[in-house]
Amino acid sequence: MSMLYVLIALALALLVLAVWALFWAIGNRQFDDLESQGWSVVLDDDQKPPQSNASNDEVSKPTKEAPP
Repeated sequence: MSMLYVLIALALALLVLAVWALFWAIGNRQFDDLESQGWSVVLDDDQKPPQSNASNDEVSKPTKEAPP
């Protein structure tokens, strides 16, 4: 029976800690922008795409070779 009192006290302490952590995160603006950090993995801004030598009017197509 005495172990039950310890477990109840531990559960209440963890609940208080979780509520404090939630309010700390809200107060430090952790939930303001949830999208940009996820997209930063997908979008690679430090490399630019290679420049093409062909103009917009000229599209390079693979040449078809006749079968032997």
